[in-house]
Amino acid sequence: MNGPGAEDAAAPPPPLLDWKFSQVFGERTAGEEIQEVDIISAIEFDKSGNHLATGDRGGRVVLFERTDLKDRVCRRDLEKADCPIRRHPEFHYKTEFQSHEPEFDYLKSLEIEEKINKIRWWQTANSALFLLSTNDKTIKFWKVQEKKVKKVCEMNLDSSQASANGSYTGCNTPSPRACLPNGGCSERPCGYSSGDILFPLGGFPSLRLPVVVATQETSLVAKCRRVYAHAHDYHINSISNNSDAETFISADDLRINLWNLEVSDQSFNIVDVKPANMEDLTEVITSAEFHPIHCNTLAYSSSKGSIRLIDLRQSALCDNHSQQFEEHDAPGSRSFFTEIIASISDIKFSRDGRHILSRDYMTLKLWDVNMNAGPVATFQVHEYLRPKLCDLYENDSIFDKFECCLSGDGLRVATGSYSNLFRVFGCVPGSNEATTLEASKNPMRKQVQNPSRPARSLSNLTRAVRRGTDSAAVDANGNSHDFSMKLLHLAWHPTENSIACAAANSLYMYYA
Repeated sequence: MNGPGAEDAAAPPPPLLDWKFSQVFGERTAGEEIQEVDIISAIEFDKSGNHLATGDRGGRVVLFERTDLKDRVCRRDLEKADCPIRRHPEFHYKTEFQSHEPEFDYLKSLEIEEKINKIRWWQTANSALFLLSTNDKTIKFWKVQEKKVKKVCEMNLDSSQASANGSYTGCNTPSPRACLPNGGCSERPCGYSSGDILFPLGGFPSLRLPVVVATQETSLVAKCRRVYAHAHDYHINSISNNSDAETFISADDLRINLWNLEVSDQSFNIVDVKPANMEDLTEVITSAEFHPIHCNTLAYSSSKGSIRLIDLRQSALCDNHSQQFEEHDAPGSRSFFTEIIASISDIKFSRDGRHILSRDYMTLKLWDVNMNAGPVATFQVHEYLRPKLCDLYENDSIFDKFECCLSGDGLRVATGSYSNLFRVFGCVPGSNEATTLEASKNPMRKQVQNPSRPARSLSNLTRAVRRGTDSAAVDANGNSHDFSMKLLHLAWHPTENSIACAAANSLYMYYA
């Protein structure tokens, strides 16, 4: 990864990316009313980037498959060509299935929503797709496999197939009749016991036998292989696969559990921040993620704005962390909203595990796992909203949980904002990239560049606000922002500059 702290720090930053619209699924028409159950609540690319999964508030998981690679010309032809042929990623709808249903916990009088909180792909095997999905309480392991369609046909059997119908067939000569003790003869042929049923020659014309016929058609079948339930008292906010391909973690507000994929009725509690007296509770767990390479390392974030790195080899219950990443506030700068906006809503490891990206309400921060003194880069996302924190608190927008993502090469980071906007920042030293795009077919909003910014701030938006309205704000570019339209979920393709993001019930995809 050529991110901050790389050895070749003097190398020039990469050129600015020119983002283009690629596809949209579930686009809304003008005036169309959005159903709550159709709003997308989770997005995830698989490790290869050839499959994309989305989950919605109705408990459904929808799978998309990349199709442009199937028609790609051979590598030898590309090498011979003067200009390499470049196609943007193109995904098609593959299948969907109902992952979770609404439930009711009668012991706690609690209604459990079917909303999908997280999706995580598992490694594929035998061309089958595997993934984990979770709502607030229950995790499920799904297998999606392509199977040939078999049709059941019915047909009358002709007389030549009478034997299959159960009728008696023998040689062409009449069968001898059995002689009875009283001198009479039975109409039943020899060799039949008294319990046998005599079918007429040629069978019953009205009897129809089903015949299963295999066709060339195929169908995708989703099957729930395992259910991991009854392990969390609070709402599950994260699940993460381990690099050992055998275990995964699930995290709620106060605990992190370690699961073995093959064991669904038992988990191990590895982190517990619940105090003996709940009145002493000062922070909750907001997100958790396994290290992409080291199977013994994971990180979790808290509502106090800290990230803790733990090593599973130290003890069974990881009460003590190996490292803590936290940026302290300047003296005298604290206010009523300080802790609220410092709460981290999402963390992601870089592909090589060297950096951790975190998102709080106002900023994106990039941390070097070998340097916990402070973030190596800070990206201002919502600085223009600081004068409106009171209004955001009253309408609960201040509690919105925005996700973040990194590019596969580690050169850029991205996160969402209001009015269905998302921001892309360059995170290498000297990069001026700070692009704002809108989730629409015309994504370019405006390029924001600050060549003379400080080293730890890649974007510095001037505070501006429109008075007299609770639903909109104005940034430094004069753009109005609608708080009812929020882009919370997005994912970056693991190997290419391609982003998938969710705007309500619509899935937009862009490439550069």
